Amino acid sequence: MDKRAAAAEARMKKTIDAVAQQLSSVRTGKASSSLLESLKVDYYGTMTPIAQVASISAPEARLIVVQPWDKTAVPEVVKAIQTSDLGLNPQVEGQIIRIPIPPLSEERRKDFAKLVRKYGEDGKVALRNIRRDVNDELKKAEKNKEISEDQMHDGLDQVQKLIDDYSKKIDEMVSRREAEIMEI
Repeated sequence: MDKRAAAAEARMKKTIDAVAQQLSSVRTGKASSSLLESLKVDYYGTMTPIAQVASISAPEARLIVVQPWDKTAVPEVVKAIQTSDLGLNPQVEGQIIRIPIPPLSEERRKDFAKLVRKYGEDGKVALRNIRRDVNDELKKAEKNKEISEDQMHDGLDQVQKLIDDYSKKIDEMVSRREAEIMEI
């Protein structure tokens, strides 16, 4: 495999990871600690990921429990959850924050499914940008006589094959997440 194709594949893997992270932050009807991972808490004046100030668990299918390690962070964690666009209503019991996960309405499910498709499309756009960058590099290298025309065409084919594979992975991730969201 050409070094350019290998570098492109590394960038594509990062894109897949980013899309997976985005998809995991979209709410389904079930409780999941990954739902809160993208939230940031104002912790002593610094916006800090919630996982760095509290332990997050999902002991039941419709409940997330957040336990801040510092009891002074409880109000900030509650505020971060309430101001997020997740539509969750945390309940404080001492130093423990319980977040019941209400079932999603049909309209909300469709909105989340649309958001999932958008994240998938954004990921595919990122993949196409990677392909364009690598193709430009290959054509420039061939023009400067660094590689032969055959090597350029082989590289273009390799990159296209990678794009096809990674686009298919994104499609699979999106359809899986969409099915989870639409499941009642």
